[in-house]
Amino acid sequence: MTDPLLAPETTVRDIAARLPGAAQIFRDADISFCCGGALSLADAAAKAGLDLAALTAALQALIDRAGRDAPQATPELIAHILDRYHATHREEMNLLVQLANRVETVHGDHDEAPLGLTEILLALRDDLETHMSKEENLLFPAMLQGAGAVLAEPVRVMAEEHAVTSDLLRRIEHVTHGLTLPEGACGSWTALYTGLRKLCDDVVAHIHLEETVLFPRALAA
Repeated sequence: MTDPLLAPETTVRDIAARLPGAAQIFRDADISFCCGGALSLADAAAKAGLDLAALTAALQALIDRAGRDAPQATPELIAHILDRYHATHREEMNLLVQLANRVETVHGDHDEAPLGLTEILLALRDDLETHMSKEENLLFPAMLQGAGAVLAEPVRVMAEEHAVTSDLLRRIEHVTHGLTLPEGACGSWTALYTGLRKLCDDVVAHIHLEETVLFPRALAA
């Protein structure tokens, strides 16, 4: 059965923001999900000359795999999120900011330079840190107490913040031309885009795990 997220009218922008791995499928298919992200899945497939059923099946396979390895118990799931995503985001963000600043400074006159990327990454770093701190200090402790009845509003706020984060990821995709390296890119530029691809994929997976597994489980407690 096809997930409702993959309805033909859903925009590729929404799918890329909510489904781990979808961004790479779209990149491989030369489907833009930043500038061209307002296209529906059906229209994007037609524009790229792809079979809609085959594209949908590839995306559905991602949904079927997503969260499969997540711990079943809430305390273990929260510990997994803290270790796999919170700690990893913090570790990687500072290096990526430094690399982006170096690339913009050295290659700012290149036609394909990711101008404005450092500013976007600084905004993303602040956004993630604020969001993760709220989860660590307020939301996750409440979830561990099983207070499902009082979690509706905090969870709603967290979901709204996820939308802001997703918008920052789209801006990264835009200024980096879909994370496409120019011919002859230096080591720093290559390392930057490799790191950004992992970061963006991780953030989408992080959001997906919370919104499809952790939050519904906590609200039902």
